[in-house]
Amino acid sequence: MQIRNEHFGEVVRASFARQLFMEHLGAELTSVEPGAVQIEVPNRSALTQQHGFFHAGVTTSIADSACGYAALTLMPAGSEVLSVEFKINLMAPGRGERLVARSTVVRSGRTITVCQGDVYAVAPDGAESHCATMVATMMRVEAPSPD
Repeated sequence: MQIRNEHFGEVVRASFARQLFMEHLGAELTSVEPGAVQIEVPNRSALTQQHGFFHAGVTTSIADSACGYAALTLMPAGSEVLSVEFKINLMAPGRGERLVARSTVVRSGRTITVCQGDVYAVAPDGAESHCATMVATMMRVEAPSPD
């Protein structure tokens, strides 16, 4: 994979820090590498559905953000990223003390990037249960001018 911006880590971390929805979820960006990102969110009752599992919306949101930021790591300076399509398979309940979303770039193009994200529910003993897989298409857009 070609790195097009040597400051990709700073760019991703700064963008993530502006994501108020991720802040609302209590999500944390725990790893940023070329073409790969990890996001974690701790469990709390406000993020659960009626059976006490993580809500599918939380699972989907962190997978989507992880995919978007994995894509951004390989984009040139002055880029932003938008999700244009994704498909998620929810394979098991999100049951545990936290969710971990790990995304990698499948193919990085000039405008379109395809990523895969996997979400794991982590039990108190550290055991991970694969609960979701996402395939996402991300689009590069020019960052707005700082007027």
